[in-house]
Amino acid sequence: MEAYDVVIIGAGHNGLVCAGYLLKAGYSVLLLEGRSLPGGGCSTEKLMPQEAPGSKFNPCGMNHLFIFLGPVIQELELHKYGLEYLVCDPVAFCPHPDGKYFLAHKSVEATCAQIARYSKHDAEQYAKYIDYWQRLVTPIVRFSNAPPKSIVDIVGNYNLSNLQHLFSIVGGTDTTLDLICTLLSSPIDNINEYFDSEFVKARLARLSAELSSPPSQKAMSFRAMMLLLPHNPSMARPRGGSGALVEALVRLVKSQGGVILTDQKVEKVLVDNGKAVGMRVAGGKEYRANKGVISSIDAKRLFLQLIDAGDVDANLRERLDRRIVNNNETILKIDCALSEPLRFEYYNHRDEYLMGSVLIADSVNHVEQAHSEITLGKIPDDNPSMYLVIPTALDPSMAPEGKHTLWIEFFAPYEITGKEGTGLKSTGWTDELKNKVADKIIAKLAQYSPSLNHSIIARHVESPAELGERLGSYKANYYHIDMTLEQMLCFRPLPELANYKTPIENLYLTGAGTHPGGSISGMPGRNCAGVFLHTEDPISQTLKEAGDSIKTTIKSVFGANNQ
Repeated sequence: MEAYDVVIIGAGHNGLVCAGYLLKAGYSVLLLEGRSLPGGGCSTEKLMPQEAPGSKFNPCGMNHLFIFLGPVIQELELHKYGLEYLVCDPVAFCPHPDGKYFLAHKSVEATCAQIARYSKHDAEQYAKYIDYWQRLVTPIVRFSNAPPKSIVDIVGNYNLSNLQHLFSIVGGTDTTLDLICTLLSSPIDNINEYFDSEFVKARLARLSAELSSPPSQKAMSFRAMMLLLPHNPSMARPRGGSGALVEALVRLVKSQGGVILTDQKVEKVLVDNGKAVGMRVAGGKEYRANKGVISSIDAKRLFLQLIDAGDVDANLRERLDRRIVNNNETILKIDCALSEPLRFEYYNHRDEYLMGSVLIADSVNHVEQAHSEITLGKIPDDNPSMYLVIPTALDPSMAPEGKHTLWIEFFAPYEITGKEGTGLKSTGWTDELKNKVADKIIAKLAQYSPSLNHSIIARHVESPAELGERLGSYKANYYHIDMTLEQMLCFRPLPELANYKTPIENLYLTGAGTHPGGSISGMPGRNCAGVFLHTEDPISQTLKEAGDSIKTTIKSVFGANNQ
């Protein structure tokens, strides 16, 4: 039996990040990936090599925002392994049916100038809106870069500037109560408080819904971070596609002696006397983990499918089965090879519109319908809303010269009401149905960009059921579990599992289903590695964390004095 200090289930970007930190600390690491290539939801692939030779596509994650909120890139020195980011600017374009359009730049001031063409009031309010949320999100983000129940680690992430931001928005009793009220409200409540114009509100509602729930859902106003992150720190993409981040991580892991094995589907985590000691893959081969097993798949599948029931507390199994909530929302994904880029002919088209994201959101109600119907198991394709990107506008290397690619994200139900027991995995999804839905989505987009009708060379459509099969995620939830307030922070995935350790000795959790959640950030991988290192060598790790905290504090104080 091959033996390593640590064996990691899954070579997605969080598993690779976790491995990078452990390898740099001197541990031997093996990553077992079920697919034929690493990356998980952060891959770049040639989906249509025959129909569109030379074109590369991102089947899942496209725009990178959250990774810039932490130190993963800097600490792992990923630029040394070929990682290069291209910053989007403008960051978003949203055409409106009445001929107006929302063009957001990285600069808040430039964005306000665009809004002011139609509404001076909303332009002024946009600056206030971004400032309010920036002062709240800036200190909260520090909470994401530490285990959610590790007070020392959390405190160590704060400096004078962060605390000043927080105190400026907390204030006195009434201000604090108002903040709590805001956090308990819905994104659309918060948006309506600031803005009048539908073309502004529709775009903000569509972005707020990126965390997979309707903009009317209460206690979700914190999703305003989806609006301000493209401004600060930025929205960017790796040159060569999302998979370029994974390629850099793979080079790092291999350079440090780590081992990555693909086509190795883990079928069982081996537990001996309450301690995780290794795993068995399809075909029967076993791998020994002398110090730790780290799972980057969701907790439900880990405990309910990969571990013998007798090795898991019955109450934990019950809570995982019944307490964790998924609202049935996932994605139907369309990738197209194009002979020319989109042109928004009725909206004063300029090619710069295509640098960032393009949102098709006709109104707040349009966005609301696109998400609320999914919970009922209905496909909201009568009048599709969508999020799309022309990757080649920013990075021409993604396609042959003169050609382009199109990335479309359409929210759809995993299980379709009325079609139970049919289609792939009994979800109702068939090849015929997914292509009918894709036809409607393309037709809707062509209303805004008529050139699309004659520019599609080839397309690849992946249904929610197929997405779930490819990623191995529970009900195709690419966040593993919903990103709702009661399943975030120290509640993710459950309070007793929130700090990356589990009741089974030497078994750890990382990945999208752990704090701070899904998206491309690397934070769950980094935080899990920190917990493992602290468990293995608490004295030296505590001294290191204390030293880092002192350095941060000194830098903050002297930096503030020099301003």
